[in-house]
Amino acid sequence: MKSPLKPSFKPSIPAASAAGAPPARRPGFPVRLEPDAGTPSATKKVAGRAHPERDSGIFDSKKPVKTVLTSGVGLDSRAVRTRMVSKLAAQGISDAQVLAAMGHVERHRFVDTALVNQAYEDTSLPIGLGQTISKPNVVARMLELLRQGAGSTEGKLGRVLEIGTGCGYQAALLGQLATEVYSIERLRGLHDKARENLRAFRLANVHLLFGDGMAGYAKGAPYAAIIAAAGGEAIPPAWVEQLAVGGRLVAPMHVAGGAQALVVLDRTANGVTQTVLEAVHFVPLKSGTS
Repeated sequence: MKSPLKPSFKPSIPAASAAGAPPARRPGFPVRLEPDAGTPSATKKVAGRAHPERDSGIFDSKKPVKTVLTSGVGLDSRAVRTRMVSKLAAQGISDAQVLAAMGHVERHRFVDTALVNQAYEDTSLPIGLGQTISKPNVVARMLELLRQGAGSTEGKLGRVLEIGTGCGYQAALLGQLATEVYSIERLRGLHDKARENLRAFRLANVHLLFGDGMAGYAKGAPYAAIIAAAGGEAIPPAWVEQLAVGGRLVAPMHVAGGAQALVVLDRTANGVTQTVLEAVHFVPLKSGTS
């Protein structure tokens, strides 16, 4: 179901700003968010590194990530990851790059040790503070929808904003699918956990921010794509303002009857088009930080 929307706001995006096109100057790190959006975790230098939240290095899809399994985990997950990807393909996920990313990123590194045996099952799992890591099928579905938008360039998405870092799993996947990722989390405990989880992957193109996700991150805009891991009553206007012309937003949203559904929002030169898809169940979207 598609319906053209006429935003009541007037976004201040230059005519030349299209999906994937970088702004004149990207924000430096460490950065400071607006007062009501919290502050980033990296505000001081660490022995030889100015940016501890993003380290050096980048995912190379042609090279395996050289990491050491968490002590006590003892899990060689290649076989179970392969089975998970096969199931995703059987369930209808067809984007080759999404499947490759799902097969590459080790999901068991993002869950508690007691849950590693369930890490590759198609189920959501608790990650603390009342939050969950979404089941693989939902993650893959949303990433595929994101890539089906008009904003991908040379096989990759441009700059992406993720609302709700959680444990960092989806940020790691986005690190392979996009040229640059800004991921914002409102819960300090999860923000710190994501930093630790992602440190071994050494993703130079993934920037973790602590702040109010409902405000987005204007300093990195415009974004070729925006993806959210929490659902509210409506899509916050700030997200639409920060979406580039030609860009796509994928997020859960409350619909009639109090249920949630995936919503795809495409921004064109003529306005915004919204498409409501299948029912989903995500944690509620909240403002502020804690």
